[in-house]
Amino acid sequence: MKNPALAGCAQNRTHPTIIIIGVIAVLLFSAFSALAGIGPNDMTTGSLLLKLNGGGFVEAPRQESDYTVTISGPTARTILTQRFTNPSDGWVEGVYVFPLPEGAAVDTLKIVAGNRVIVGAVKEKQLAKTIYLEAKAAGQTASLVEQERPNVFTNSVANIGPHEFVVVQIEYQEAIQQTAGTYSLRLPLVVAPRYNPAPIVQTVDFKADGTGVIKSNDPVPDRDRIEPPVLDPRSNLPVNPVSISIALNAGFVLGEVKSHHHAIRDDVKGEMSRTISLAGNTIPADKDFELTWTAAGTAPQVGLFKERIGGKDYLLATVTPPTISAIGKSLPRESIFVIDNSGSMDGPSMVQAKDALLLGLEKLKPEDRFNVIRFDDTMDMLFPTAVPADAANIGRARQFVSALTANGGTEMIPPLKASLVDDLVSAKTHLRQIVFITDGAIGNEQEMFATLSASLGRSRVFMVGIGSAPNSYLMTRAAELGRGTFTFIGDATQVTARMDALFNKLGQPVVTNLSAELTSAKGLLTPSQLPDLYAGEPVLMMAEGSGLSGDLVINGQIGDAPWTVTLPVAAATEGKGISKLWAKRTINDIEVAMTMGTLAPDAANSQVLAVALTHQIVSSQTSLIAVDTSPKRPPGMKLTRAEVPLNLPAGWNFEKVFGVDQPAPVNERDAKAEFLQLASTDQPITSAQALADQVELPQTATSAGLFLIISILMMLLAAMMRLLGLRKVEV
Repeated sequence: MKNPALAGCAQNRTHPTIIIIGVIAVLLFSAFSALAGIGPNDMTTGSLLLKLNGGGFVEAPRQESDYTVTISGPTARTILTQRFTNPSDGWVEGVYVFPLPEGAAVDTLKIVAGNRVIVGAVKEKQLAKTIYLEAKAAGQTASLVEQERPNVFTNSVANIGPHEFVVVQIEYQEAIQQTAGTYSLRLPLVVAPRYNPAPIVQTVDFKADGTGVIKSNDPVPDRDRIEPPVLDPRSNLPVNPVSISIALNAGFVLGEVKSHHHAIRDDVKGEMSRTISLAGNTIPADKDFELTWTAAGTAPQVGLFKERIGGKDYLLATVTPPTISAIGKSLPRESIFVIDNSGSMDGPSMVQAKDALLLGLEKLKPEDRFNVIRFDDTMDMLFPTAVPADAANIGRARQFVSALTANGGTEMIPPLKASLVDDLVSAKTHLRQIVFITDGAIGNEQEMFATLSASLGRSRVFMVGIGSAPNSYLMTRAAELGRGTFTFIGDATQVTARMDALFNKLGQPVVTNLSAELTSAKGLLTPSQLPDLYAGEPVLMMAEGSGLSGDLVINGQIGDAPWTVTLPVAAATEGKGISKLWAKRTINDIEVAMTMGTLAPDAANSQVLAVALTHQIVSSQTSLIAVDTSPKRPPGMKLTRAEVPLNLPAGWNFEKVFGVDQPAPVNERDAKAEFLQLASTDQPITSAQALADQVELPQTATSAGLFLIISILMMLLAAMMRLLGLRKVEV
């Protein structure tokens, strides 16, 4: 039996233990709460959270865009205003990956800071990056616009204060697209997720001591730059709202003006002018905007425009060849249909792609030959080689296409190589044409271009871009290298009309053996190699020179007959932005020459840098940088890097793209939290060099500060327990 006095003493002494443990528990909870910050269940519906490397969450930066477009005849000038808002209590660097037209010449960057406007400049890419890092480290507001692809850009905005916003303006020039009397403007609004093939290990480089280094050729060396976080639409409302306003000055009496994917307000300002805006205030950035217009009567057949800048003249000419119903007997075709059935094509895109291919099969004639290749991360050819387009083979092809479902990755190189295998390479009995149907959602475009240019032979490649956000850079460059054309199909209503137009072109080119020259002046012409032209397509030429005069003469053949157009330079109308378009097109020529192996990469990069710096446009070798020299972020305050999340393109299936191992969260409030990858440091940034020298390591532990607090509290708890234990022994 225990001594009652001892029992009472023990009971009296357990009280402080309970109190101490309770106090320590409260301290531990407070420490966790303070370090973790806001949590998923603290958020309101629709909020986005960033999961910090050291644990805890912070609200994601928000971004909204406004496009103000002025169309003047053959060119368009766009002011893109991006507003970055920081809803959190900390300092944030916002990183936003966004698309632009592949032909956009980006030349202007401004930061709006209060009542001040800071104008940026085009610098060599690494120099611009260094300036940005120094401004970022110094706590200054800065913006850096970099080109990842000709149609994919990154805007990094440093030092956005708590609950503040920063307004950034980007301006670019582009040429209006024209085909078969229809003019078009396309505003890409979202960067679709890309399939990036794994690096291919090639060789091992052994040293004298017997050790070696594995060298690999990564087909997507910048994969981390083109893989922004994407929200799951099953559990997140759309983000990144967009507003659009277009002043259309066509230069001719307008006929039909149409927006193909969004409701618009169309205000008539005169026979030649319209003001276009969205029917609603904004739209989500999840689908490309496309506007087309036609002439009320016959569309102009020739356009000639001139701009003088910096003592040089720049010329832009467009000529539409005459439409001739009969150029001679058309040769039969050998049509190779390639269809993408990868996961990104699931849903409406797969339906559109299958409908397009089935329509193509209907267009075949008995004297034609054909084959069908389908691919995801595997590949199947319907027939071992091209077969006659008889009823039995067409029926088998229809069954094959109708049974296709979308799944898997997008390995585009194997089917491209298979489609280019020409069993009748020396035959001239058939026109060999490849119809490639895809959304183009890959990151290894350059690998595809190299394959295409090396193995094209007599084949011609016709790209069909499918879905709400196709990779337009892939489509246009592949069609250029493949000496064919490209067609966009954004929804089911466009399949029949646009595939009919494509197959009307496939009979044979209208104009071949194109060339151009300036008769009375020396000038640089672009494109350096003119393509064959198909029905309804204009030839577009640009030139640069000092004191351009005389005539621009374009020669070609329509069938067996020569075709010549002479354009007097003196008759050119004044235009704006032509010098920027010339520079952009010249850079494109340089990149094509590098792809085709006629120009070494180092030489190509040097030439691109020279042209881009001279004309002050963004390129693969240059970036735009703007810095507000007034420091904002106080010394010692941590800066968190946060990528602005993107919407999944409309009609895409999240599970098919990212896998079924990422289910939608069940809890509605948690469902609004998209945990993004961050690159942040535990210590304040002290120098640009320190930033440049950082190596990203796996962030698998809690923060050092949290560990320190836990350690101190646990040591305190151990000491208290030890003291209480000693007192018990003494009693």
